[in-house]
Amino acid sequence: MTNKPNPNQQPAHHHDAAPQQKPISPRKALVGVALLLVVAVVLAGVGILSRARADKALAVRTTELAAPSVIVATPKTGAPVESFVLPGNVTAFTDSPIYARTSGYLTRWYFDIGARVKKGALLAEIATPELDQQLAQAESDLVTAQATANNARIQAERYTGLVKSDAVSRQDTDMFVNQAEATAAAVKSAQANVRRLRELQSFEKVYAPFDGVVTARNIDTGQLIDAGGSGAGKELFHLQAIQTLRVYANLPQLYSQNVKRGAKIDLTFAEHAGKTYQGTLERTADAIDPASRTLLVEIDVDNRAGELLPGSLAQVHFKTPPAGPTFIVPSAALIFRKEGLRVGLVVNGNVAHLVPVVIGEDDGATVQIVNGLSAGDRVIQDPPDSLIEGEKVFVESPGSQTNAGGK
Repeated sequence: MTNKPNPNQQPAHHHDAAPQQKPISPRKALVGVALLLVVAVVLAGVGILSRARADKALAVRTTELAAPSVIVATPKTGAPVESFVLPGNVTAFTDSPIYARTSGYLTRWYFDIGARVKKGALLAEIATPELDQQLAQAESDLVTAQATANNARIQAERYTGLVKSDAVSRQDTDMFVNQAEATAAAVKSAQANVRRLRELQSFEKVYAPFDGVVTARNIDTGQLIDAGGSGAGKELFHLQAIQTLRVYANLPQLYSQNVKRGAKIDLTFAEHAGKTYQGTLERTADAIDPASRTLLVEIDVDNRAGELLPGSLAQVHFKTPPAGPTFIVPSAALIFRKEGLRVGLVVNGNVAHLVPVVIGEDDGATVQIVNGLSAGDRVIQDPPDSLIEGEKVFVESPGSQTNAGGK
């Protein structure tokens, strides 16, 4: 028997059917993406900042380790200075290189280094065969020019006399007169050329221009000599007048008003220990050098005995009224630079500062600073050679090491 379906009966629901979901709105999706981007940027920023802090810390640590360690101390107060010593450069009163004025071959030289010569002494002789031939040709040209001029003069005088009687034309007369004037000018030109060559020929002999000593001889017999003081020209001799020597010193601006022309200045030399020479302050530059703030002075010293040598270093002793307190520092504290003497200070806790100084008495172990320091300055006792202005340093104190920057 077959069961018939009941039309009033509801169909059964299947429990495994998927439920329907509502789609996400575009606004919510954009907010979510934005939140993710913000989180990513924050994380990246945190990483970058941490790396930057690490790099900065590493740089600071590297700089600290690279900074030189120094010991500082305040300078001791010294007695007011009444004199101070400056280095002086000793030069010859007259210093001249001797060049040839004509070209040729050196046939002979007469004085070697160390020889004392008088003004006008014959130093060397030069053979100039080409110049001799040029002079001979110029003299022949002069004779020819004189003969031509003489003939033109005679013709001009003859025509000038004949034109008065209308025996010759005025035009021919003017032509011969002009020819006479031209040939006379040619004679003067030839004479000038002969004088020039004779003057050059006279330079075959090289003479001393002043009394002095030969300090260099740069030529020998047979060498080819070129004329001139520059370019291909070669210095033959070097001559210096040493009867009187010039000593140049750079006087600090502070004492520029305390020295007068004619003042007697004491000079000492390392090679003449215990002996003092006296010079006279002859002239000054009358201007302060803006680079070094010093006044260039010249002191002349008598050297007729020949004891002093040009090119040496002198110690120049200046006397001056007391200008203020002085300070004593170790000799090792001095820094020698091309700009002059310097002393290193520590300022702003751990920064090196180089100050120019003027020294007074020097006993080898300590020096007297007459200008450049103040009471309370922190002087670097033994500065490294590589110390520069503005460099960071570590300050060491006896018994302990501390970083001047507070570390």
